[in-house]
Amino acid sequence: MGDDSEWMKLPVDQKCEHKLWKARLSGYEEALKIFQKVKDEKSPEWSKFLGLIKKFVTDSNAVVQLKGLEAALVYVENAHVAGKTTGEVVSGVVSKVFNQPKAKAKELGIEICLMYIEIEKGEAVQEELLKGLDNKNPKIIVACIETLRKALSEFGSKIILLKPIIKVLPKLFESREKAVRDEAKLIAVEIYRWIRDALRPPLQNINSVQLKELEEEWVKLPSGAPKPSRFLRSQQELEAKLEQQQSAGGDAEGGGDDGDEVPQIDAYELLEAVEILSKLPKDFYDKIEAKKWQERKEALEAVEVLVKNPKLEAGDYADLVKALKKVVGKDTNVMLVALAAKCLTGLAVGLRKKFGQYAGHVVPTILEKFKEKKPQVVQALQEAIDAIFLTTTLQNISEDILAVMDNKNPTIKQQTSLFIARSFRHCTASTLPKSLLKPFCAALLKHINDSAPEVRDAAFEALGTALKVVGEKAVNPFLADVDKLKLDKIKECSEKVELIHGKKAGLAADKKEVKPVPGRTAASGAAGDKDTKDISAPKPGPLKKAPATKPGGPPKKGKPAAQGGTGSTGTKNKKGLETKEIVEPELSIEVCEEKASAVLPAPCIQLLDSSNWKERLACMEEFQKAVELMDRTEMPCQALVRMLAKKPGWKETNFQVMQMKLHIVALIAQKGNFSKTSAQIVLDGLVDKIGDVKCGNNAKEALTAIAEACMLPWTAEQVMSMAFSQKNPKNQSETLNWLSNAIKEFGFSGLNVKAFISNVKTALAATNPAVRTSAITLLGVMYLYVGPSLRMFFEDEKPALLSQIDAEFEKMQGQNPPAPTRGISKHSTSGTDEGEDGDEPDDGGNDVVDLLPRTEISDKITSELVSKIGDKNWKIRKEGLDEVAGIINEAKFIQPNIGELPTALKGRLNDSNKILVQQTLNILQQLAVAMGPNIKQHVKNLGIPIITVLGDSKNNVRAAALATVNAWAEQTGMKEWLEGEDLSEELKKENPFLRQELLGWLAEKLPTLRSTPTDLILCVPHLYSCLEDRNGDVRKKAQDALPFFMMHLGYEKMAKATGKLKPTSKDQVLAMLEKAKANMPAKPAAPAKATSKPVGGSAPAKFQPTSAPVEDSVSGTIEPKPDPKKAKALGVSSKAKTAQGKKVPSKTTLKDDEDKSGPIFILVPNGKEQRMRDEKSLKVLKWNFTTPRDEYIEQLKTQMSSCVAKWLQDEMFHSDFQHHNKALAVMVDHLESEKEGVIGCLDLILKWLTLRFFDTNTSVLMKALEYLKLLFTLLSEEEYHLTENEASSFIPYLILKVGEPKDVIRKDVRAILNRMCLVYPASKMFPFIMEGTKSKNSKQRAECLEELGCLVESYGMNVCQPTPGKALKEIAIHIGDRDNAVRNAALNTIVTVYNVHGDQVFKLIGTLSEKDMSMLEERIKRSAKRPSAAPIKQVEEKPQRTQSMSSNANMLRKGPAEDMSSKLNQARSMSGHPEAAQMVRREFQLDLDEIENDNGTVRCEMPELVQHKLDDIFEPVLIPEPKIRAVSPHFDDMHSNTASTINFIISQVASGDINTSIQALTQIDEVLRQEDKAEAMSGHIDQFLIATFMQLRLIYNTHMADEKLEKDEIIKLYSCIIGNMISLFQIESLAREASTGVLKDLMHGLITLMLDSRIEDLEEGQQVIRSVNLLVVKVLEKSDQTNILSALLVLLQDSLLATASSPKFSELVMKCLWRMVRLLPDTINSINLDRILLDIHIFMKVFPKEKLKQCKSEFPIRTLKTLLHTLCKLKGPKILDHLTMIDNKNESELEAHLCRMMKHSMDQTGSKSDKETEKGASRIDEKSSKAKVNDFLAEIFKKIGSKENTKEGLAELYEYKKKYSDADIEPFLKNSSQFFQSYVERGLRVIEMEREGKGRIPTSTGISPQMEVTCVPPPTSTVSSIGNTNGEEVGPSVYLERLKILRQRCGLDNTKDDRPPLTSLLSKPAVPPVASSTDMLHSKLSQLRESREQHQHSDLDSNQTHPSGTMTTSSSSTANIDDLKKRLERIKSSRK
Repeated sequence: MGDDSEWMKLPVDQKCEHKLWKARLSGYEEALKIFQKVKDEKSPEWSKFLGLIKKFVTDSNAVVQLKGLEAALVYVENAHVAGKTTGEVVSGVVSKVFNQPKAKAKELGIEICLMYIEIEKGEAVQEELLKGLDNKNPKIIVACIETLRKALSEFGSKIILLKPIIKVLPKLFESREKAVRDEAKLIAVEIYRWIRDALRPPLQNINSVQLKELEEEWVKLPSGAPKPSRFLRSQQELEAKLEQQQSAGGDAEGGGDDGDEVPQIDAYELLEAVEILSKLPKDFYDKIEAKKWQERKEALEAVEVLVKNPKLEAGDYADLVKALKKVVGKDTNVMLVALAAKCLTGLAVGLRKKFGQYAGHVVPTILEKFKEKKPQVVQALQEAIDAIFLTTTLQNISEDILAVMDNKNPTIKQQTSLFIARSFRHCTASTLPKSLLKPFCAALLKHINDSAPEVRDAAFEALGTALKVVGEKAVNPFLADVDKLKLDKIKECSEKVELIHGKKAGLAADKKEVKPVPGRTAASGAAGDKDTKDISAPKPGPLKKAPATKPGGPPKKGKPAAQGGTGSTGTKNKKGLETKEIVEPELSIEVCEEKASAVLPAPCIQLLDSSNWKERLACMEEFQKAVELMDRTEMPCQALVRMLAKKPGWKETNFQVMQMKLHIVALIAQKGNFSKTSAQIVLDGLVDKIGDVKCGNNAKEALTAIAEACMLPWTAEQVMSMAFSQKNPKNQSETLNWLSNAIKEFGFSGLNVKAFISNVKTALAATNPAVRTSAITLLGVMYLYVGPSLRMFFEDEKPALLSQIDAEFEKMQGQNPPAPTRGISKHSTSGTDEGEDGDEPDDGGNDVVDLLPRTEISDKITSELVSKIGDKNWKIRKEGLDEVAGIINEAKFIQPNIGELPTALKGRLNDSNKILVQQTLNILQQLAVAMGPNIKQHVKNLGIPIITVLGDSKNNVRAAALATVNAWAEQTGMKEWLEGEDLSEELKKENPFLRQELLGWLAEKLPTLRSTPTDLILCVPHLYSCLEDRNGDVRKKAQDALPFFMMHLGYEKMAKATGKLKPTSKDQVLAMLEKAKANMPAKPAAPAKATSKPVGGSAPAKFQPTSAPVEDSVSGTIEPKPDPKKAKALGVSSKAKTAQGKKVPSKTTLKDDEDKSGPIFILVPNGKEQRMRDEKSLKVLKWNFTTPRDEYIEQLKTQMSSCVAKWLQDEMFHSDFQHHNKALAVMVDHLESEKEGVIGCLDLILKWLTLRFFDTNTSVLMKALEYLKLLFTLLSEEEYHLTENEASSFIPYLILKVGEPKDVIRKDVRAILNRMCLVYPASKMFPFIMEGTKSKNSKQRAECLEELGCLVESYGMNVCQPTPGKALKEIAIHIGDRDNAVRNAALNTIVTVYNVHGDQVFKLIGTLSEKDMSMLEERIKRSAKRPSAAPIKQVEEKPQRTQSMSSNANMLRKGPAEDMSSKLNQARSMSGHPEAAQMVRREFQLDLDEIENDNGTVRCEMPELVQHKLDDIFEPVLIPEPKIRAVSPHFDDMHSNTASTINFIISQVASGDINTSIQALTQIDEVLRQEDKAEAMSGHIDQFLIATFMQLRLIYNTHMADEKLEKDEIIKLYSCIIGNMISLFQIESLAREASTGVLKDLMHGLITLMLDSRIEDLEEGQQVIRSVNLLVVKVLEKSDQTNILSALLVLLQDSLLATASSPKFSELVMKCLWRMVRLLPDTINSINLDRILLDIHIFMKVFPKEKLKQCKSEFPIRTLKTLLHTLCKLKGPKILDHLTMIDNKNESELEAHLCRMMKHSMDQTGSKSDKETEKGASRIDEKSSKAKVNDFLAEIFKKIGSKENTKEGLAELYEYKKKYSDADIEPFLKNSSQFFQSYVERGLRVIEMEREGKGRIPTSTGISPQMEVTCVPPPTSTVSSIGNTNGEEVGPSVYLERLKILRQRCGLDNTKDDRPPLTSLLSKPAVPPVASSTDMLHSKLSQLRESREQHQHSDLDSNQTHPSGTMTTSSSSTANIDDLKKRLERIKSSRK
């Protein structure tokens, strides 16, 4: 027992796993006790045993297993977590329990399985049991079947899926084991009990004996519907209710349930589909066309056999249907007609809904074939058409049926009516809406008056059926004119009708009068499919009150109907009856007099025609009293109005009498039963008086009364035709005005647009403006009801008129038509239910669509055309398509019958030629617009194939297909697309393109629907497979679509559908479902739907004929028992309270209102900056999407929570659009008061507004745009500048909206874009808008192009990004666009550029196709504007760019004090002077000459200027003088303006903060990469290079040593630097500006970097070093060759001197020198040899030969020799002429060396007797021959004269004169101009002054700073002089340097040459004469520092660019300065 005692101590769960059976038994017993004790189903105790339950049931010991099973059963029953164990436990039960001999074990096993089903795990259990049926052990099979049978018997067929069981039944019946067969028989009987005869077809092939046995068993079953006896946990309440009911004796609910249950399983569902198309005889299509009828019969018989299969597989049956249709329609042999009809029946029955797409083709043919008399044919045709009807909807084939109704053949009429009657039986109140009933009733009413009795009877039957289906209330309005006899006949027929939907429809109809809920069904009947408003559309709204009305009465409006029963009482009804009597016979005048005298006092009649007006007036008063007292029934209206019309009648001259008369007419019309006959008598007179000043109003009142009596449509038509048949314009305009009002009062219902559009057109053409104005006003009112389609009638009007009409329409946009206040009673005979009322506008809407005159084009679709479209040659196919497009274009609006066109076009959708596919798609798009809502009947046969095209591999084809699908869906609504399996079949195809496009489309459309057809569930399995698709895009789209599927199907259904997935997939999908459940949007609410119609903002819901079937109402119909709770809930949901929204309303308590008082935006310090950092570092999602996904919305919500008031955020993120409107209104109110808050949250506000752009609701969009306009106005006033982050997350989405169809929205967006340019640089806007031109939406493309044109016009070419050339090429592409508006916009934009820029445009746009070029040239000719100077508005752009380039956020906020617009005006006011357009900073906005001449035109203050101490400046200074505009103006403008910005940015390059530096480098790189901007850098190169190598030094010394710094950052910085330099050194003109000292330091930095071993260790280090290598090569090649050679020599010298320097360094420098030597042959002529030789001279001085030889390496000496040797070789003896700069040549080692070399070369080449050679060999300081001197001087003067080398020339001349004082330069000067002479003299004097001022300086050291003042900028910079540090007097260069700093502060660019650096005070005496740029640093840095400060404080918007100076002469410096002083004094005194 020792063993025992051990396990006894173990805890229970360990006992259960023990290897001893006793221990386990004890464990199971204890566990059972624990399980029975634990009351809480969620107790943690359960989880302990989660993994053990399988062991409980699979225990190997039979005794222990029994106990385990007991425990497991209790566990499953009570544990919350038990569901997780389902799979493993049930499979354990199947394999280890069902094979046990003990019956008890099997029973427990079955119980456990049933318990799992009860806890909602039915599917998993069923799956395991079905797997068990494949087990080899018959015992297990029997037990599994038994378990399934018990489960079905207890839970019912709703829980246990029968289809999989029925599938395996035949196999079970074939089993060898009798036990299995017997059990199979039992389950078959059980299944039959639930689904009855649906089980027969699947079992028809089993053994006949077994079948017979089954039949016997089936007969014994009770006939009542079975009910489940056990319920799922979630249904247990229902169970309790059921028990209560049974105890009360009723089982209505059960009945209801069975109603639900019976159709649950359909035999069809249980069958396997058979594929028959491949089994058709090969020669079928030939045989069916054969001449012999026997062959045709054979072909048909073959088909008949195939179609007998009860379920056919979907496929393309188009050809087969076509062939059968042809037989039915054309075959002369009636036997074959009947046979073909049978085949069609078989197809329709086998395919069901999949046959729907062919129904439209076949129905008209069959109906017309009813002319056959033979009963067997008629019967076959009837069966066929009935079967076909079930595959489609009445809606889809209604057009075809109605077309046949007018046929003359009575048999056709009869059979069609009978078919309608049969069809009606299949309908319910909801599937037979008023809109559909109306045309049918109208057609049938004609038939009840037919001469043929059989036609009449059939019509009675059809009307009777309709009456039965939808109830009297819905049908009565249409039967108003039917006499009583016929009405009784219809009612009699109605009573006989047996509906297919039996009891349910009946119930709905019967209970309608009594209960609220079925009342709703009635409503749904009326509202029907077409009515897109929810049943409780905003106006009627009684449902909301339903629970409050009396129990017996329906919602309020229905009361009269309820009281009236069939409707025989109540005023409304009487009026309705009157409508019948309207046809009143015309009475003779005698009869009238007689009738009138009976009711009027005698004197009254006698005085009617008295000649005395007073008597007539008295008579009228009597008349009026009499009429007022008369009773309605006794009033003889016709007689009375006849009396009034009696002479003088309407010619009455006295206005008082006339007014009275008109008033009486109104009274009679209001009080009597006024008929159209009576109206005819007076209308003429009324119209005649309507324009009368005094009587007009009375006439209008009378007309309104008549309209109320005789219906507005009729009255309006009469009045209009009368008004326009007479000439009086006043009458015409007043008639139109009256009609405008009347329409508003009466509503639009029933008005015949066509009838008075012709009159309106006449009015529009009238000469009288009042008539035209009235007509346009009337059109505006009509637009409210009709919508944009109204415009189509007037497209051919003159443009001026059309623009007026458009303006009127625009006014009406966004408005809703007013509710009718008059004439409502007429619209329904027996009182309207609110559903019907809701439908009223729908009717109007449809009428409007129907009113458009539709052309029948089927006759134009000839068989030739169809064969053309199908031709083998693509060109002929294209011709065919072109023809079709032409036909549709011409017809504008077409009828739905388009013959064979659908099949022809369908074939083209998979054409191998993609161009034809696109053309077909375009045609289909046209077709949708042309056919309107009727296109829905083609959805199945043409719409679905378009979806297939979404799978095309070409992007543009997919885009076209998507546009087409959208165009169709806009017309049809989504129901047609979602019905049937077609869509799911498409989704099933494993084409990634198709899947992602289709899912994207569904994700867009589903959220807008209020309900969807149940077939949507069919797509779910494929959606799940898409979630796991290999393609990432497909997965993403599937995830996006998931919440929208769930929104319609519900989580339960979706989760249930995962049952069929593999376990791993299932878990993943369920996780996604959970996520989607959280994000699931609520269904859109009813009112919202009304405004978001695609057909146009103002057209309300009616305009989308079908958008959502009213699903809820259908479910309502099935509920036979009213449920007040439910009614209430429905009311709520229809009020637009969505699931998420429900909390909000309940919370609106007092507390809520208190909250609203505070600020709405809370300022969070640095909040915006933090958000930007987060986005940059990818901590949050970047705001970038095609449609906003939930995660974006959630993220925004989270970000807003900290800075937006809670209540406002609730409004902003509410699911109902009205709350968004409220939020916007609040934001507008707080805009001014909370400026800071708004700016602090600006990024969030803009992001939220982008979300609003994706809403479908127009009113929100309009509000949002309104807010944006105010917002950007505020921002520009506040001088705010948008950050990049704000711009990029907002502008692209705003640009999307510029393509909106509504003008008013487009205008707003354009206005906003315009205002944005004030807060964001136009040049940065440009790329965004350019991106917009790539949109698929042509409107957007056109608008964006126009906007680009405006930008160029306003801001000049600088806005074109990346370069004008690239931008214009992009724009020019659109000249070839297929859309006219886009083409025009592109042309206009380029013409704008042309006007600014002249012929250069053609160069920029590159090559265009001939056609495009000719269009452009033509347009330019037409614009015929001379190119003008660049626009002034450039002003506005520049400063912003300046600011936006600097990244200092604070500085951006403090913009300039002056407002933009005032600046602009200032610029304009000055534009009288050409130079004013080029802006200079404010202090320098002065032009001296101009000011002196003209005191006071230019307002200009100069405070800062006065403070400069002018006395300090000795040297002449350049005064910026105006200059005629340069050829390409924008370059010049840019330079000077951006100078200070560039200084500022360059200063940031050297920043210690890596990010700042990178940012600055990026900005410079941007400038350098754009050819047209790169020039801006000119003059800043040295400064930039200094900053760059400082940064390199900083990295080398500091950053690389810093452990904390990410090395990636450093690499990034290096890449930026190197990239920048490479860009710079590719632009030769800029590269040449680099001075020697700077190049020396740069090379030092680069070589040091190449040798940095730390870099090599980094990951990307090698790449950096390779880039540096490349850069060095670039520097060597592109720099100024003199400067770089000089720099390298100095660098080599330094490196050899420095002890610390590595030999590797010197080696690399020498390598560079060798490379330079290799380049020398090409560059020798551009090199200043004198300078190079001077450098070599200095080098040799520092390193004499002996010293060099001591070097470790022989390289330096070899390098030097190679260099000299190459120079000698290239220059020959002339080289000795270039030693001019060396002072004491005699001592120079260099000269000796050169002479030796020359000699050596001379010896080699042999003695040349050339004089030149001798001369070359001789010393130059000996007297040269005269010729040589002349050559030398000529060379010098040539240099002085050339623009580039002027300084160099002057310096050489000075040296020459100094050396050869007796040299005569006079001859060279006397031929030149006076100007040139004085220039040279002054130049020499300046050099002299400078050299002498500096004390002892080696001569000839380059050009003195003084010379900079001249404006002939040499590109080569020369070396500055060596400074002195001995405190001797300093030269003027110091002051020049100061001036330079001052000039820079004020934004004046220093002239564009490289100034020699200011080294005079800083350089060391020992240093050779190349100033190291470090020495320049102090001055540069102080400049930069000052420039930076200045940048922050100065007026950043400096508004004038500085013109580059012309060649100004500066006479002696003192004179110049004095002159300047004097002039400034004069100006100051004149200003005082």
